[in-house]
Order: sequence, then C-alpha cells, then structure tokens
Amino acid sequence: MTLYYKYLIMHLRAQLQYKGSFLMLSIGQFFIPFTIFAGLYFMFEKFGTLQGWNFAEVALCFAIIHQSFSLSECFARGFDSFSSLIIRGDFDRLLLRPRHTVLQVLGSAFEFTRIGRLLQSLIVLIYAISQLPQLWQWQHILIILFMIVNGVCIFIGIFMLAATLCFWTVQGLEIANVFTDGGREMAQYPLNIYEKWVMKLFTFIIPFGLVSYIPLQMILDKMEAPLWQAMLIPFGGSLFLIPCYLIWQFGVKHYRSTGS
Repeated sequence: MTLYYKYLIMHLRAQLQYKGSFLMLSIGQFFIPFTIFAGLYFMFEKFGTLQGWNFAEVALCFAIIHQSFSLSECFARGFDSFSSLIIRGDFDRLLLRPRHTVLQVLGSAFEFTRIGRLLQSLIVLIYAISQLPQLWQWQHILIILFMIVNGVCIFIGIFMLAATLCFWTVQGLEIANVFTDGGREMAQYPLNIYEKWVMKLFTFIIPFGLVSYIPLQMILDKMEAPLWQAMLIPFGGSLFLIPCYLIWQFGVKHYRSTGS
C-alpha cells in the first residue's frame, strides 16, 4: 500500500501542475452527470413515480451508482486505459519489476478530475437521504457506504476484464463500454423497470443489483428482510473481483509481447 500511495501522490502532483486545466476539467465532470440528473428530475415531474419508486428513492439509486463509478474511474484508471500500455510495450517493463502487476497497473494512471463527478453525486446523495426519513439511522448510512464501496469493486472488476482482453486484441474493445458506461446508466434506475432477463443478468452475472436495487428495497421497506442481510448482500460486489482477478492472472500468464 505504501507504493500505491506513492503512485497516487506522484500523479496528483503532476496533474496539479496545470491548476487551471485541472479546475476546468473538474467543473466539466461536475456538469456532465448533472444533465442526466436533470432529465431524471423532469421525468418525475411528468410521471410522478416509476414502478413504485418516487423521485428521492431513484435519486438515491442514481447517487450510489455514480459515486461508485466516479471513484473507480479515479483510482482504477490504469485498467481503463490499459491498452496504451500494451500498444507501447510498456507492460513488458511491468513484468520485470518485483511488484504485482495489479498494483502497478492501478498505479499507472489516476484521474483526479473525476472529483467533479464525485461531488455532484455526493450532493444528490445528501439530498436523497434528507428526503427519506426512514434512512436516518447509522445502520442504514453504513449500508449505503457498503453499497458504494462494493459498487467500486464491480466497476474495477469490469475494467480488469476489459483490460485482460487487450492481451489478445491489443486494442481495447468498445463492447466493454456496454458494461461500464452502459452498466452505470442502467443501474442508476431500479432494476425492476427492465425485462426480467436483464434484471437477472445484472444481478447474478454482473451484480449491480446486489449493490443498489436489492439493498435499497430492504432499507426503503419495499422488501421484508432482516437488517443484517442488507449489510451482507452488497459484498457480492467484492466477491465479483475474485473471478475477475483469476481471469486477469490467466491473461498475464498467456501474454506475448507486442514486439514494440
């Protein structure tokens, strides 16, 4: 972790060398999801509810997923931009160093301008909780934190899977965006608004439902379940990292240099 912290500080100092650019990019990142949230607001102004969910409840779902995505983009940017390491042949150097490849790839890139997106989703999160008195207990706040942290794990796992494909394709495949950007856009709404097969896919295969839809049903009293289940279910996001890591290790084992 000491090495990871040094990577983090080094990239932060480098990005702050151009403070004006950093500020403008952060402001831009603040307003990008704001336009999506504005669309959400106007939709509820028109229709009132969405499959039994009111505006504050869906705003909470929106905030949790966008918090998770922002944090993963900031701290797992190395996997998201991994194809550049393959194309330049830089991954060969990582293999020669006495540190794990996962740590080195994580430390190869950070995107601190995502603080704008993070701040916007934090504002939405605070607003949503303020409108839902049933959540004003420390246990429920703790569950929401578990949901965010495990949501980060899911996005990191997807980035890792997409990066693993680069061992064979060299260039990253756009299909990965179906599960990163597409997954974010889909999971910001309750999963029961989609077809059943979609809900099952994003609950049992890519477990977004375990870090948003199902725990939210429990803490918002839409499903009768003991509180300890709501605390444990989000950790399905952490378990998702295990097969992703194993697939990554398989890819590293079968990596052949690009010859750059």
